[in-house]
Amino acid sequence: MQINQINPGTAFHRSPNRIIATLFGAVYLLVGLLGFFWTNGVPFAGPGDGSNAILGIFEVNPLHNVVHLLIGVALVIAGTGTAASAKAANSTVGAAYLLLGVVGFFLTAPDGGRNAINFLSLNTADHVLHLASALVLLATGLGADKGATRAREQPEPAGATTV
Repeated sequence: MQINQINPGTAFHRSPNRIIATLFGAVYLLVGLLGFFWTNGVPFAGPGDGSNAILGIFEVNPLHNVVHLLIGVALVIAGTGTAASAKAANSTVGAAYLLLGVVGFFLTAPDGGRNAINFLSLNTADHVLHLASALVLLATGLGADKGATRAREQPEPAGATTV
């Protein structure tokens, strides 16, 4: 095996974690960028007035868009890295979205999300989408690429022989 090769079982097309991380990362980057077109006149953080909804459904504010961009960058970087890094990123982001999806219902329940604690301008549609993202990311992160570990993906030292 050459020094610059990694375990071929972790090639991009063979790693569900790398594919999902890259796809979800690209989508979150796109949503984060597009979200800025819906945030004119909306405070950086805090709930909007309903006019700041992408497609009239998903409320955003500039902070919400920045969070989408950061998550998108993290997933794309992990997805273009190793299967182990994509697996870790999918599991971590999936767990965070699961928590946000569940807690989000409590943040927006009494007044429809118009209180100051709703600093990401979340609404019910956001919670459902976050839970769906969590389901896919966690299922992939915890269920796929079982053999992917950083140690297995390291190149063999020069001159090493395999038996």
